This record gives sequence, structure tokens and C-alpha cells, in this order.
Amino acid sequence: MKVFVLPNVREFFDELESALYEKGYFGFEEQAHRYADELFLDIKNNLPRRQHKKPRTNYFERYGKNLLFASFRKNKQTEWYAFFTTHEVENEKIYLVRYVANNHTVAQYL
Repeated sequence: MKVFVLPNVREFFDELESALYEKGYFGFEEQAHRYADELFLDIKNNLPRRQHKKPRTNYFERYGKNLLFASFRKNKQTEWYAFFTTHEVENEKIYLVRYVANNHTVAQYL
């Protein structure tokens, strides 16, 4: 099993790092960087082992058909969701992460 992310997802993590620091969620850039990196690695390393669900609404179809999502809780207030598709390539299952968001922005659509 392999996990890949689309370029726009990687860009999201770069922007997340800046946003977390600039909005005051972390007092130091290093902390924001570590949080974003740890979330990215958690998704890359653990997505295949997480429970997968289908979104309940069509809201996420803009990111691909037959999307699934898995959740990654980082603290009491924030749960992150990785939206992905699965593919079979040469008898190997591939997870393609197409979108990442948190409960503060998309929970009402799940």
C-alpha cells in the first residue's frame, strides 16, 4: 500500500503552517511547522489503517468521484479529515489524497 498526495494538498500543508502561526494558534513558527509536518506524516503513514467512511453529501464531489475520508484527531477541538480515492496499480493498493480539511470548516457536510 502506498499513499500519495496531490500537489494542491502539499501546498495546503505549506499554507497551514503559515496560517497557524499568523493567526496565533502557535507562538513560534517552529511549533506551527512541527504541527503541520506531524499531521502530514500521520496521514501519509497511517491512512491505510484508519477507518474509511463515505461523505453523506455531494459537497465533496468537486474533489473526485467515489471519495472516502478518514479522520485524524489532533486535540480536543480539532479533527482533520483526509479525503481520498483508492486505486489498484499492479496489484498494489494506492491511496490518493485529494483534499484535507478540519471539523471547523467541513463537519456540517460529513
